[in-house]
Amino acid sequence: MTVTSPELPIATFGTLDDAPSLLVDGGYGWVCVAACFIINCFTWGLVSVYGVYLSYYLRDDSFPGASPLDFAFVGGLTFAAAMLVAPLVTFLTRKYGTRPPMLFGVLSLAGGFVSASFAVKAWHLCLSQGALVGIGVGCVYIPSIPILSQWFSKKRSLANGITSAGSGIGGVIFSLTTNSMIENISVGWSLRITGVVAFLMTTIAVLLIKDRNDVIIPRQHPFDVQLLFRYDVWLLLLWAFVSMLGYITLLYSLPDFALSIHLSRSQSAEVITFLNLGTAIGRPFIGILSDRFGRIKVAAILTFACGTICFAIWIPARSFGVTVLFALVSGAILGVFWVTVGPICAEIVGLQQLQSLLSISWLTIVLPTLFSETIALRLRRPDSGREYLYPQLFAGIAYIVASAFLFELSRRHENRERIRHAER
Repeated sequence: MTVTSPELPIATFGTLDDAPSLLVDGGYGWVCVAACFIINCFTWGLVSVYGVYLSYYLRDDSFPGASPLDFAFVGGLTFAAAMLVAPLVTFLTRKYGTRPPMLFGVLSLAGGFVSASFAVKAWHLCLSQGALVGIGVGCVYIPSIPILSQWFSKKRSLANGITSAGSGIGGVIFSLTTNSMIENISVGWSLRITGVVAFLMTTIAVLLIKDRNDVIIPRQHPFDVQLLFRYDVWLLLLWAFVSMLGYITLLYSLPDFALSIHLSRSQSAEVITFLNLGTAIGRPFIGILSDRFGRIKVAAILTFACGTICFAIWIPARSFGVTVLFALVSGAILGVFWVTVGPICAEIVGLQQLQSLLSISWLTIVLPTLFSETIALRLRRPDSGREYLYPQLFAGIAYIVASAFLFELSRRHENRERIRHAER
């Protein structure tokens, strides 16, 4: 018989008894939530603490002859490589299934951290801690994004919020341990231990995760050009592009900003810990608010709020307490893109085209993730007494401009829903 869902295409099951295991908003979907939580914890959670490594590289002359821009490029390359492989990963997922590209990503992720531990030149770091780790993150993370939208309908944003909190938990764990490992056993062993732990945990997650492609039958186009003829898609992509300029700047600059206002190295690491704690606490609430008040509207408001607090709290911050306050508040909302992009894409184009639009979204943020921290370090004025003033302005303006695109998208979406409701 045929069973339909208000947010899924028609799927055919053998009998009515087969249907309950395939219904949205529960069942094995919660196991997938746990698996995606682990994936976020040991991919983006690890990447988020690059700021700790960056402050170490910048202040300790670990690679003689390397410039600050070289180290900024390493962090940007991690994000850029993860997003750049999106079309290829989407193609491989369609051809071979979800797990093979994810397992390759596990090896690349772990290999990147371990090989970085033997780096003696900055370009070694670019290839290992930058490109190889980034490719691993992309191969593990990208196939996992559409899966939760396949399992959840009404609780879709909540599920994404819970899993996105994994990056905050991972960031808390590794921001605390990374600085301690660097101080006590060397940066090399810190990287090796990180690689081994990431390998073990992401392998478990990949073995647990399960897609519903046989039910949804997604198109999985690596790059569906037809989507680029839609105005609402362009609004989404502009939000993604511009908000990433602020996101990377804030995420990677905050530890060295703490050192620039004469906080200690341990306090700098604690600032990142509080930022990731804010992420862990805030992202599930973003999911709840999104399901309750509208995913696009909530994302627009929080994007604007993040830009506002850059001006209201970050720029005036000159002490540990105020910096921690900013880290907590911004941590809760600065990554609103990662929490909401999957549900918003599903809302704009539906589940069958979800992976196609996500693939385009990942490509859209390659350039801002690659170069935004490089831009931020170029904007620094070390001898001015306010070294990070211009990067702070850059981040705040980026978030506020990005929010304008989502507010326009929200307005159009609400009008469309109002017309659709009136026609019923």
